[in-house]
Amino acid sequence: MHFASLPSLRADARPDGPCLSDETVGTLTNQAFAARVEAASRVLAAHGGIRGTVVAVRLPNGTDLVVALFAAWRLGAAVTPVNPALARGEVGYQVADSGSHVLVTHDDLALEGVTTLSPEDLTTPDAAVDAGPAEPDLDDLALLVYTSGTTGRPKGVELTHANLDAMTGTMVEALSLDERDHSLLVLPLFHVNGIVVSVLSPLRAGGQATIAGRFNPQTFLTTLETARPTYFSAVPAIYTLLANLPAQIEPDTSSLRFVACGAAPMPAALIGRIEERFGVVLIEGYGLSEGTCASMSNPLNGVRKPGTVGVALPGQTVAVMAPDGTLMPPGERGEIVIQGPTVMRGYLNRPQETAQALKDGWLHTGDVGVLDEDGYLRIVDRIKDMIIRGGENIYPQEIEQALHAHPAVLEAAVIGRPHPVMGEEPIAFVALKNGTSLDEDELVAFLTHRIAKFKLPTSVIFVDEVPKNPVGKFDKPRLRTTLALTSTSAMGRDEETP
Repeated sequence: MHFASLPSLRADARPDGPCLSDETVGTLTNQAFAARVEAASRVLAAHGGIRGTVVAVRLPNGTDLVVALFAAWRLGAAVTPVNPALARGEVGYQVADSGSHVLVTHDDLALEGVTTLSPEDLTTPDAAVDAGPAEPDLDDLALLVYTSGTTGRPKGVELTHANLDAMTGTMVEALSLDERDHSLLVLPLFHVNGIVVSVLSPLRAGGQATIAGRFNPQTFLTTLETARPTYFSAVPAIYTLLANLPAQIEPDTSSLRFVACGAAPMPAALIGRIEERFGVVLIEGYGLSEGTCASMSNPLNGVRKPGTVGVALPGQTVAVMAPDGTLMPPGERGEIVIQGPTVMRGYLNRPQETAQALKDGWLHTGDVGVLDEDGYLRIVDRIKDMIIRGGENIYPQEIEQALHAHPAVLEAAVIGRPHPVMGEEPIAFVALKNGTSLDEDELVAFLTHRIAKFKLPTSVIFVDEVPKNPVGKFDKPRLRTTLALTSTSAMGRDEETP
């Protein structure tokens, strides 16, 4: 299906049925949601939002973001969701790279040559503007999701309506979703997981979604008991926080059919703790933005193998490939590769990187895994140096580039260190230029204006020289060994919940 038509289809079928809820507006019925989408589409049309354009949406989690999403699709436009936590320069890069000339944002951020609209602006359309729905085409671009690569430069992942159709159809089938299902969204809506698993899939199935605010263990449980969802999707860091709540906290979880986990590998022991403590079924999956969210999942109604990310979802083929392009047999390690209708169209304006990622008809993930005899996948390692912190992807070179911008920094290398709650945290090794001085607080303050808060190193270790391998690259395996041997008692700053 083409999601541009979904609001009106739902309104026609059940006008008074619940659709979306958040802490600010309460619950929108199907009819109210469709009306807001139509009004917002008229406003976007008045500012150049037509078929083939891209609308940038920089909003915190809420119904306003979902309204903007569907309003753009109604016009045949695509959306690039922008992380509200990004620094001004990072926002400017994404908006410019995507070719967006309209930015919907919750604050007064202004960018040169870009029309800025607030959520309130989207509710007051010009009656003279004719913004009828565009002729739907599944090959049209729907989402432009930005993800950093090994170079540290964010790339726009092009996802079409055909990708969304295939992915949500798969999720509805795999999770047995229907009109009785109600998702509770706790993940950010600038990620495909939040958009696809927690919003589009339940709405497609005829169900509803409640959008929670910033995650807090105590308030989340209150929302859980009040909203009574049938499922939610989260990351290991969130489940760790929930598992570590005081024993006397016993929330009512009887409404849940299951809970899901993705974004980073989850220890089997933690899965067991969550299932035992809260009386729920936890299914772990695996995927990436380039695959429109999910490619593997432990079956909801079948054998689940903790420590694996399950089997290939319907319609997708997942294999393990050797460096020479041959597919590896069960039990052998190799790069995880994917085929199917959920694979992205490519990276925006990046033909070379697109060719590398989609080589020989396979999406190359850059992750290393092993398939067992039953087709269950175990993630072994990552080829890339990506750090996953609380479900957020962080690329070391992006931080390194910001560190090198300081006039006192000679060399800087960033690696990930395991963290019991956040999964991983970035640690910076920094060598200063001769005759200069700098302390950790000064350097972090410098970075604050250049990269988002969640990317800031939690520790800065000053060294005389950053070690290098024989070809002159930073020797990150050696740094990881050094870090493992270093006492952590004097490192780190207070963490925040994701």
